[in-house]
Order: sequence, then C-alpha cells, then structure tokens
Amino acid sequence: MKTQIAPVRTSTQRADAIEAAVYLLTGGYPVALPTETVYGLAAWALNPEAVLRIFQVKERPKFDPLIVHLPNQDWLNNLCVIHDEDLDLVQSLVARFWPGPLTLVLPRNKIVPDLVTAGLPTVAVRMSAEPVFKEVIEGFGQPLAAPSANRFGRISPTTAAHVYEELNERIHLIVDDGPCEYGVESTIVMPTKGKLWILRDGPVTRAQLSEFGEVETQHRKKMPHGPGQLKSHYAPRARLTLLKHDEAPLPAGKGPVGLLAWCSAPQAKGFAHVEILSRTGNYQEAASTLFAKLRILDSMGMNRIIAESVSEEGLGIAIMDRLRKASGNG
Repeated sequence: MKTQIAPVRTSTQRADAIEAAVYLLTGGYPVALPTETVYGLAAWALNPEAVLRIFQVKERPKFDPLIVHLPNQDWLNNLCVIHDEDLDLVQSLVARFWPGPLTLVLPRNKIVPDLVTAGLPTVAVRMSAEPVFKEVIEGFGQPLAAPSANRFGRISPTTAAHVYEELNERIHLIVDDGPCEYGVESTIVMPTKGKLWILRDGPVTRAQLSEFGEVETQHRKKMPHGPGQLKSHYAPRARLTLLKHDEAPLPAGKGPVGLLAWCSAPQAKGFAHVEILSRTGNYQEAASTLFAKLRILDSMGMNRIIAESVSEEGLGIAIMDRLRKASGNG
C-alpha cells in the first residue's frame, strides 16, 4: 500500500484532500489528519471494524482506550450520559474550551463500541479546532476515534512527514496542513461531583481549569482509566534520561549522547548534538517543538538522550509529563 500525502495549500488541494479523506473514512479505513495538538489516526468511531484497524496500524494494545472526536456538540448527548449533578460543570467546560484541546471523560452510552473504551464505563470525547480536521469530520458527519498517528509508544507526530516516517505503507492517506499548533496532546479531565480530575496534562492548564472547580490529579493505575495514562509513552528509540531540576547535563555513557536543553546549553561540551526547546524560555514554543526535537535527536542515532527539566507551571506541567513518560517514568 503506497501512502499518499495530500497537501491543502490551495483551495483545490484542500477540497480534494477532504473528499478523499471522507471517502476512505466511509469505507472504514483510517486516515491521518492534523489536529491542533498532534496528527491523529482517524477512523469511524462507531464502526468496530474501522476502530480495529486503528489498533492494527498502530500496534496499540486493546486495553488502551481511544479519544472520540465529535462533529458537533449535539453528539455529546448521543455518546455520553451526563448526570444532573455534573451537567452545569460539563456545559461550562464545553462553552469555554470547545472546540479546542480539552478532552472530557464521561459515562458512555451503549452506542459506543467496547473496543473504543477498552471496556470501561466511560468514553473520552473532544472537539478539534483545527480547520481541516473540522471540515473532514463535518463532511463525514460521524464521530472519529483519533489517537496519535504513530506506532504505539513512539514519539507523537506533529507534522505530516513524522506520520509518513511512522506509518508509510500502513495507511492510504495523510492530510498535510503543516505543523500542529500546540505540539502536545490534549488535556484530559474527568468532571465528577464538582471536581475536575486530571488524567493527562496538556494545553489547557490547571490554572485555567481551576476557575471551574477543584482540580485533582488522577493517579496512574496499572491499567489506564482513560487515554494517555501509561507509564511509558511518547518514547524515542534511544534511552532518555530526564535530569532533576538544575542538575548539570553530563554526556556519560558509551556511544553518542544527545542533549535536549530547555533554553540554553552553556554546559553542552561533549554531546554529539544539542536541541534547545526555546531560547526565550517560552513554554508554548517548547511544547510545540518538543516531539519534533526528540525526533531529530533520535534520527541521528544517539545511544542516549539527556533531557533537562523545566519548571512545572502552566504548560511546563504537560512538557514534564511527556518527558517522564518518554523516559519510562510517567
């Protein structure tokens, strides 16, 4: 199977790419689509055979649930059961953050296949703000399951080229709308009885969520309670070591060692290659380039990657979450 990359730079290219994506989705085949967070491998969420193809393409274990993207807010009540005590909170979150990078985990209706939820009584749902994704899902008219468009456990893709590296000859189509805006996956929250349980940190920060209720952290369990909760994830091939805050980076060990630095690299002597997340110390820039720079280091054949920590405030919490999981200590 030869994978086609469909650019959307002109109106004609955009229309052709969207038409091709909808055609494949209708046939039950997964396609790679841009979202504002990372590129997703999308398939018809209510078609178990289509969803199964996502797991097969990604080599993803079936105990790891998927996020379902909705064409519009009307689908929320079709897929989810929202209890009266949570209704006001859910409506407030939807009004503030949708469409956008916030995923809500809610009790599910029977219409959602067990394969999507890994048999859990809940389903993770969101609406993407990415223009091309919105056109595709609105044209398709059905919910799309869309985990990151990479092989399971690997670095998430933030460009079409990254998807091609991961899934060439595994899927038919990659729709290319350039680099993703945020570069890290959506924030995942379970609203329950006035509390907001964070299952995964992301672009919607704890400070933003705290305006709507008490924020708590759902501690990781042996089996995921929702998407993005595995201990090891987003990992390069090379072993990644995450330094403690203010710990000096040293290129110890055999073979070439790469450094993923925060905002400068004055102590980078001895490293085979250095990538800097943000020279100005900007968390948004760092988040949007994190996975791309990990890929650069990994593609250069490093035996080991040393990553500096960032302060855990705002988006820094999400960055550190991804680095911990990349090191196998999430």
